[in-house]
Amino acid sequence: MGALKSCTLLLMPYWQSYQINMLLGTLFVIDGTDGSGKKTQTELLAERLKNEGYSVLSISFPTYGQPSGALVESYLRGDFGDQAQDINPYVASTFYAADHFAQSPKIKQALSKSTVVVTDRYVTANMAHQGGKFTNRQERRDYLQWVYDFEFTKARLPKPTINIILHVPTEVSMALVDHRGNVKDIHEKNPTHLKQAEETYLEIAELFPDTVLIECCENGTILPREKIHELIWERVSPLLRN
Repeated sequence: MGALKSCTLLLMPYWQSYQINMLLGTLFVIDGTDGSGKKTQTELLAERLKNEGYSVLSISFPTYGQPSGALVESYLRGDFGDQAQDINPYVASTFYAADHFAQSPKIKQALSKSTVVVTDRYVTANMAHQGGKFTNRQERRDYLQWVYDFEFTKARLPKPTINIILHVPTEVSMALVDHRGNVKDIHEKNPTHLKQAEETYLEIAELFPDTVLIECCENGTILPREKIHELIWERVSPLLRN
C-alpha cells in the first residue's frame, strides 16, 4: 500500500492541476468493472440530482451509433483482431480518446452553465481496459501516465471532479454479464482480459487521487442497487456546488 501511494509522486505533473477547475459545473464519472451496474448507477445518480434541483447532463461512453464511437465499435466487435490483446494498447486508446474528444465541447458547455455532468465511463475505463494488457508493472504505469497526459493535458478534456470506480470481482462480474444475455464484445468474452482490467482498476484507485473505489459485493454477492447508489451519493453529494 505504501509503495503504491508513494508512486503518486511520479504522477504529480499529470494530476496536480486537477483541483484547479475553471469551469462552474461538476463532472462525476461512474466507472468500474464489467457487470458492476455502471449504467444503472449513472441513471440513478442523474435522477436523484434532478430531483434535488440540479441541471444534469448524462453521457455514456463509448458513444455507440455516433461517428466518434465508430472505431471503438469496430475494435470491440473484433474487426481489428479477435482478441483484445491483438491490438496495441496505445493504438486502441486513441479510439476511445477520440470519442471523448468529440464529446468534450458538449461537456465543457454544460459545465460552463453550472450543469452537473454524469458520465457512464470515461478516461479511467480507457486506462483500465488497455492498461490491463501490460504484464510488466512499470510498463503499465508508464502507460497510465501517458494516457492521462494524452487525454487531459494534450487533448484538454474536462477533468472529473471525482471518478467513482465500482468494484465487482471478475468471477461475479462474468456471471452478471452472462445473465444479461447480450452479444459479448472482445473484452466481455475474455476472462483473462476482464481479470487484468479489474486489477488495473484497483491500481488506478491506488495511484490517482481523483478516484474513489466502492466495493459492490459482500460475501460474493452483489449489493442491492439502492445500497450501491447510497454509497455513491455519500461520496458525491459533498462535492456538489450550490
